[in-house]
Amino acid sequence: MAGPGPRGEIRVFWRTFSRNQLAVCGGVVVLILVILAVLAPVLAPWDPNRPDTKKILNAPSRSHWLGTDPLGRDVLSRVLYGSRVSLAVGFVSVGIAAAIGVLLGAAAGYHGGMVDNIVMRLVDLMLVFPRFFLLLAVLAFLKPSIWTIMTVIGLTGWMGVARLVRAEFLTLREREFVIWSESVGAGALRIIFRHILPNAIAPILVAMTLGIPAAILTEAGLSFLGLGVQPPYATWGNILNDGRDYIEIAWWLTLYPGLAILVTVLSYNLVGEGIRDALDPRLRQSRVGRVVRLGR
Repeated sequence: MAGPGPRGEIRVFWRTFSRNQLAVCGGVVVLILVILAVLAPVLAPWDPNRPDTKKILNAPSRSHWLGTDPLGRDVLSRVLYGSRVSLAVGFVSVGIAAAIGVLLGAAAGYHGGMVDNIVMRLVDLMLVFPRFFLLLAVLAFLKPSIWTIMTVIGLTGWMGVARLVRAEFLTLREREFVIWSESVGAGALRIIFRHILPNAIAPILVAMTLGIPAAILTEAGLSFLGLGVQPPYATWGNILNDGRDYIEIAWWLTLYPGLAILVTVLSYNLVGEGIRDALDPRLRQSRVGRVVRLGR
């Protein structure tokens, strides 16, 4: 019996995802955060980098909704601009990690043999070192900047994607459509990117979605330690760092950027879990049958 087709698959995915209320709420929050980040120059009431010595450590008020920092800068404006950095780091670093992981995992899973052994030993070598300490060691020799942070996080975060893609390719390369493609003389690159990879995209999408909050947390931690994006540019991590010495008298400096990190990471995790559940064939099997019956 024929399957429901691409449109039916999309309908089944959306129905499953939309029934997960937590995932939908997370998606709405993520969408709002993206809009706030894009419109930060319009929405920010003050210049995020302009100090004002007359308003140092002012509590939240009508003119400064989230208060001011030790230099008199508006915290709301800095949190809005910090969202741009955090989301950029999340998307770009995960994109770099996914690209490397997909290429190496596909090569290992499809070719096997020596290629597989080399890639897996490289993965094992990278996993020997705790990621955060590896980042600290690398950044100690590089000039901190947003591009450095995104690149380094991406270059140290591809191992999970590589192992996931390898496992998918090991399963799919024995399928009939791959064997048929090889029998008619299709090249390895065509088989990998045209036939196998599209069938392995679902777990990759889930891994990327769950990788974004991890990258945001990593950037915030590095900025908090002074190894991330350098002042005066605003990031959630260095706003927290600014408030570390004033936590007893200026609670807003740690509360609001901390809440921004919490809400962002939680929302992305909820979306990732929702996508994973919606793409799980064990959960979708009964719903696919329903769509087929409805389409008749």
